[in-house]
Order: sequence, then C-alpha cells, then structure tokens
Amino acid sequence: MAQPGYKIDFKIKGWKDTTAYLGHYYGEQTYIKDTAKINNQGAFSYEGNKMLPQGVYFLVLDKSKIFDFVISSDQRFSLETSDEDYIKNMKVIEDEDNQLFFENMVFNMERHKEAEPFIKILQDTTLLKDDPKKKAAQESFSRINEKVIVYQNEIISKYPLTLTARIFKTTKQIEIPDPPKKPNGSIDSTFQFRYYREHFFDNFDLADDALIRLPRPFYQEKLKEYLGKLFVPEPDTITGAIVKIANKAKKNQETYKYLVWNCLVNYQNPEIMGLDRVYVNLYDKYYASGEMDFWINDTVKKNLKDYAEKLRGSLVGDQGRNLQMQDQNLMSKSLYDVKKKYTLLFFFDPDCGHCREETPKLVEFYNKNKVKFDLEVFAVSADTSLQKMKDFTKEFKTNWITVNGPRSYTGSYGKLYYAEQTPTLYILDNKKKIIAKKPPIDKLEDFLTNYEKFLKQKSASGKGP
Repeated sequence: MAQPGYKIDFKIKGWKDTTAYLGHYYGEQTYIKDTAKINNQGAFSYEGNKMLPQGVYFLVLDKSKIFDFVISSDQRFSLETSDEDYIKNMKVIEDEDNQLFFENMVFNMERHKEAEPFIKILQDTTLLKDDPKKKAAQESFSRINEKVIVYQNEIISKYPLTLTARIFKTTKQIEIPDPPKKPNGSIDSTFQFRYYREHFFDNFDLADDALIRLPRPFYQEKLKEYLGKLFVPEPDTITGAIVKIANKAKKNQETYKYLVWNCLVNYQNPEIMGLDRVYVNLYDKYYASGEMDFWINDTVKKNLKDYAEKLRGSLVGDQGRNLQMQDQNLMSKSLYDVKKKYTLLFFFDPDCGHCREETPKLVEFYNKNKVKFDLEVFAVSADTSLQKMKDFTKEFKTNWITVNGPRSYTGSYGKLYYAEQTPTLYILDNKKKIIAKKPPIDKLEDFLTNYEKFLKQKSASGKGP
C-alpha cells in the first residue's frame, strides 16, 4: 500500500553541518518549499504528510541552486551523489522517474559534447554560408538532434506516465498532414494552418499542473504563442479562444486558475490596440461571476474590478462618453458639440514632461492635417490651475479646444475615460465612437490614412460605412 505524504532522502558526499532548502519552479518564479538540516555524513530528508505538487524541484545551498530533480507520483525515494559532480555521480533509489530524468541529463551532456565541434563550425563567421564545411557540420549536427528525438520518443513510448516523459512530450512537433484537395481540384491553402491551430495542444496537457513547475515557463510560453500567433487580434476571437482552452484546463483547479489568471494579466496592458477588451471580458466571465472565488481573495478581486471598470468606459469600438468642461474663458465646451469627422481627445498635464515632448508633435500633425482629415482636438488639462493651462496653450500655440478637466459639468473625466497617465490620446469618429486608444502621435497620419482605406473597402463590399 502506498504511504501518504512525501519522504525524500538525500546523501551528498562533501556536504555537512549546514542547511539545504527544497525549492520549486512556478511559471517564471521560484519558491522555497521545505528546509532540512544536513548531518556530518551529508544526509538529510524532507518529509510531510501531504503529497507535494508534481513538477521539477531543486536543492538550494548557500543561496545557490545546485541541481534539479523531479517529484511526480512516487514521492518516497532517495538520491545519493557527490559534490564532485552531482549529475554524473547521481544514484537514484526506488524512483523510476528520477532515474530517467538523470539518465537524460547525462545523455544530453554527451550529445552536447559530441555537437560542440560542429556548433563551432556553424558559428564561424569567417566561413561562407555555402561552405562545404558548414554543410557537413549542419548534417552532422542534425544527426545528433535526431538521436535526441529518438531517445525522447522511446521514453515517451515506454514510460508515458512519468513526468520525464510528459516533459519530453511537450516539445514534440505537431505532425501536419498534406492539405486535401477541394471539390474543384484546388488545394485547400488554409488547411495546414487550421490543423496546426486545432491540434496545437495535442502534446501539451493543459490540465497537468506539473507543467507549470518547469525550469522554463513553458506553459506560459505556449499560451502566448497560441493566442498571439494563431488568431486574428480581435477581442471576441481571442476571448473565445481563451474560453476554449480554459475549459480544457478546468479539470484541474490549479491549471484552471493559472491559465485564466495568466491570460488576464497578458491583456491587462496589451501591445495591440483594443485588446484590453479581452481583460474586461475575462474579468466578467471568471471573476465577477464568482467562478474564481475558490482561490482569489476579496482584495485582489476588488483590484481587478476597479481596473476593469476603468477600462470598460473607454474601449475601442464603444461609444465615447460626453465631456463638458470650462475653457480658459470659463465658457462651457462639450465634446459632443464637435461636429467633425474625427475628434482627437487629448488628456495632458501642463507640468508633465512627456506631455511637453508630445504636444509639439500633435500641434504639427493638427496644423498639417486638420482640413485633410476634417478633425478637431479636444484637449483636457488634468491640472486645476487655469493659469497653467493658459500658459501651456500659449507656449505651444495649440489652436484647438482646450478645457480644464477638474472644472467639469459631467463629473470626473477619470470615470469616463481611462487616462491615469498623461498624455493619453483617443480618436473618436463623427458619431463619437472610439476608433483608437493611445495611438503614437507620430503615427497618426498613417493610422487615419489606413482607417480611411478600411472604410472605403468596407463600403465597397456592401457592409456599410
């Protein structure tokens, strides 16, 4: 009968009378899990009544990571070695998984030594790319890689349940069949891409939480590749893809929370404009609904909610809310009263150094393109001082509408538009729908030119303006 909990015994020649720490990986982070005193014979143990989460663990001595090993289903075993060479001298007692793990490390070291002379030739910049030496070196290097693949495939086949085999499997390439022919005889040109996307996680079990605890944050990398390279960067498309893989991870609470949280963080401040809507979508589905209450605390949940609500009011594709504020003459100016094809909503602070760098660029663009694109700038000063606002507009010759944010008839602009950093720029169309958020000012002309082309194409296709 298997005993509950874990007991891992170590004996390391050359270690004595100190403390060793048991650590593990988790995504991009590392954590200490347990502590043990080493006797004068180099022996020490880690023991607990509850099974450890599976994954790759490591020993820490004097704040340095010494070597990795695996903890999988069998958590009662012994490792004996020497500080002369931890890996080559490793003796594994009563654990098949670590036996495979360390044998693989020795195998890889031998293959690396075998490949070194060929790598040296391939990296030799004095040789031409088509030099026969390089061609021969590449062929030899490829044969060594083939040895590694064959070796790993044998482990996967013979010991499929071990963590070592599961780790190997995550790196296996998806075998993509040739594209079929359509009824008209032509080749289905998108078949292989669609097949790859559909089978992307065939060799990677999204519900295996041990794959979160690897030296390389492979779980996170797979998510980024899948969502970032295999889908059109459109919020509903990305959200749908996340929901699909989250359902696969849901069999395991640990992978479920990790996958959803990771995706949420990735779209908190996305590089691609408009994808912050994914953050709001994920917050609504998984956090506001209570779906993630099994692990998240009230403080974190409130922070997520606050950020989601800040984003929610000013998402690309949604109607921008009206702003009505006083200008430097204490006259009321309304955003909705701007009757132009485009309105550039510009939040700035007169004392902000970055605003002082970006404003001249916006002035240049405005003076050059206000007629061409039929646009107006509605600038909102974040400072309470009217004098500072007047001085700023005079200094930079901003011949557009400038209002004082705190002197508002429509409440705090910060609750209507997400503009905690200055400068922040939005582009609204003639119906005040937000079409761009935080576009680079030096790319505004390109953006509007391309947007105009998009509108023409859309109109020509019969889908309306």
